[in-house]
Amino acid sequence: MNRKITTLAILTFAIATVACGPSEKTVELQKKAKLNFGIFPETAPGSEKDTADRVALGKKLYFDTILSENKTQSCNSCHNVEGKAAGVDNLPTSPGAFGKNGDRNSPTVLNAAFHVKQFWDGRAEDLKAQAKGPILNPGEMAMPSEAAVIERLKASSEYPELFTKAFGKDSITYDNLAEAIAAFERTLITKDKLTDFIAGDHSALSSSEQEGLELFLNSGCNSCHNGVVLGGNSFRKLGQVNPYETKDLGVYALTKKPEDKYMFKVSSLKNVALTAPYFHDGSVKTLEEAIQKMGHHQLGKDFSEEEVQKISKFLNALSDKNRL
Repeated sequence: MNRKITTLAILTFAIATVACGPSEKTVELQKKAKLNFGIFPETAPGSEKDTADRVALGKKLYFDTILSENKTQSCNSCHNVEGKAAGVDNLPTSPGAFGKNGDRNSPTVLNAAFHVKQFWDGRAEDLKAQAKGPILNPGEMAMPSEAAVIERLKASSEYPELFTKAFGKDSITYDNLAEAIAAFERTLITKDKLTDFIAGDHSALSSSEQEGLELFLNSGCNSCHNGVVLGGNSFRKLGQVNPYETKDLGVYALTKKPEDKYMFKVSSLKNVALTAPYFHDGSVKTLEEAIQKMGHHQLGKDFSEEEVQKISKFLNALSDKNRL
């Protein structure tokens, strides 16, 4: 009898809670999140002209080792999107086709279409420009020239027809290759609990995740990590408040402007819990350590262990629901 009464009381409380709707605090937090991050788009910028044939071609190229000199490496080797993989290889830095590691961590390709520029130093204007780089980079896929790439594709039994479907007759060009890969990458959009929360589902984030979001906003993390993918839309100095030791001079290596020393593109925080290790050199192993360092070096805040765990809880809610 007592069990029945207890169960009835729990059900009554649950129904009453639902009927009352979200708390005023939750509603206000949702408004703040929407203001800082915006409604997540259904499609990526630049996808207006993408066709099913271009995406299919791009996907095949993305996974094909034919684009590396010794035919051992594909785009997916460093930016793994298979299964529940989060668009990275989870290594500090990635080995190229001939085994030598690069100098910088391979960032995730998921949601990369929403970034203002590509690469840590922004040297590529968009996904199309980015796709052209690694194939010819001696330390990455190491193809000797665009002509050598095109020669291989033309000699293939499949690619001539696929390029014709996607771009028309006699369309096997390096430019079209990059456009097709970019078209595929523009489909790599993820959905998470924060997206649902901002869209109006106030129950999408748990109370502890909401606490982490509130701390994230109140601490100023959103001064850099804002916009629909919580970053990727600006460049900031690493060591903005307290100096950060690194030999990598960031954007300065391209521009030679003193003000660009230690400037890097702000990382997107979407799927950040799945993309360890962190920072431009992959030197930070855990999300908790990354939070602690970002607080100290960028904000001048030394988060307590409890605060780190709260923010971490929120950042875990940014993981793609299909990759958990």
